[in-house]
Amino acid sequence: MTSSPLRSEKLDLRLTPGAKQTLQRAAAASQRSVSEFVLESALASAAETLADRQSFQLNGERWEALVAALDAPPLVHPRLARLLQDPSVLEQPPSGDAG
Repeated sequence: MTSSPLRSEKLDLRLTPGAKQTLQRAAAASQRSVSEFVLESALASAAETLADRQSFQLNGERWEALVAALDAPPLVHPRLARLLQDPSVLEQPPSGDAG
């Protein structure tokens, strides 16, 4: 029999009475405690949210296109270069109209 890790961390939630009632009904329908239901639901949502940030799959053609794009020299954007070279409004000296 495998042992599960000890649950030593706590997460507190503030919710409306209606939200709590909805979670209680859903937990009862799935024959789990509210804590189990919320934890499993939150972890499933977290895994879905993070899935495309952890790994992604490409076929051979798309992989080659990605490698080519990464290996290509950067595109020249004159307007961006000018923006980065010109002083910002925060760096310009104040006008001589003080006084």
